[in-house]
Amino acid sequence: MIIDGLNVPIVLAPMAGGPSTPELTVAVTEAGGFGVLAAGYLSAADTAARITTTRLATAAPFGVNLFVPGPATPPAAFADYLAELARDHTVGAATYDTDDWDAKLDLLVAEPVAVVSFTFGCPSAAEIDRLHAVGSEIWVTVTSPSEAHIAVERGADVLIAQGAEAGGHRATFVDRVEDDATDPLGLLALLQLVTAVTDRPVVATGGISTGAGIAAALAAGAAAVQLGTVFLRCPEAGTNATHRGALGAATPTMLTRAFTGRRARGLRNQFMIEHSATAPAAYPEIHYATAPLRAEARTTGNHDDVNMWAGQTHTLTTELPAGELVRTLAADTKAALKAALSRRIQDC
Repeated sequence: MIIDGLNVPIVLAPMAGGPSTPELTVAVTEAGGFGVLAAGYLSAADTAARITTTRLATAAPFGVNLFVPGPATPPAAFADYLAELARDHTVGAATYDTDDWDAKLDLLVAEPVAVVSFTFGCPSAAEIDRLHAVGSEIWVTVTSPSEAHIAVERGADVLIAQGAEAGGHRATFVDRVEDDATDPLGLLALLQLVTAVTDRPVVATGGISTGAGIAAALAAGAAAVQLGTVFLRCPEAGTNATHRGALGAATPTMLTRAFTGRRARGLRNQFMIEHSATAPAAYPEIHYATAPLRAEARTTGNHDDVNMWAGQTHTLTTELPAGELVRTLAADTKAALKAALSRRIQDC
């Protein structure tokens, strides 16, 4: 198992849409952690190119993350929302696709990597079998014990438990507006619930930005942690300038589906405030529809019309090089664990 061989129990979260780069993946891997490339929004050809670049830069194992496609949404379900946006913004075509799913699976069977991780659902048992046959471990992101059960039943080797604190898209298998009123599980609660129902290794993710946070997750039963937001300001990350400049300020985060049609956590801005209440569950259709307005906002530095995904502890991010950050977090984790063990617990 890859997790068992890590020098540092830190996994790089696959941050699709720009921040994920081969350089960031290599830096985390070379520092003793485990790097994962994001293949979301990329074609199979672009994914292959990034795998090649990463392999040329490190001999260490690394992973690739795929988005599991969901069903198309009927246009009538989001027509009113598109009309709402079009009153003040340039709106693109609300397109459906599978994110090149079949071609990416074929690629990873032909050119295997150590780990293939999945977000937005769980592949079928047959698809997992194909990847197992070429030696890849399968890691599936879950947000509830019921999703963990599905993943284990289909053959997942490792579960990534994503708490509500996490930045970026919620990894829920089924995304519905009616569930928005339900309070999603925080990481500590989710870890306890998932580890109680499976003996699979669990990687904890969501709101972890310090050694103390890593130590807490390990103490709660995680085999490792997956960190994303904390790497967004590293020089190796491909984070766009508008997003990078907004991180670390006192701006709170919130969950919204306004930008993409799928619930995600980001820095609160005017677009979220105005459109979250009416945004439908329609991913990737809304993602494509808002692409022009988000691209314009990134270019002009307009924080109010662009998604700036971030976890709840984004104020703790730094601009350290990724390798140095991994080493610092590893040392701080050791110190936090030693401090916790030194505290005397009275016998009852």
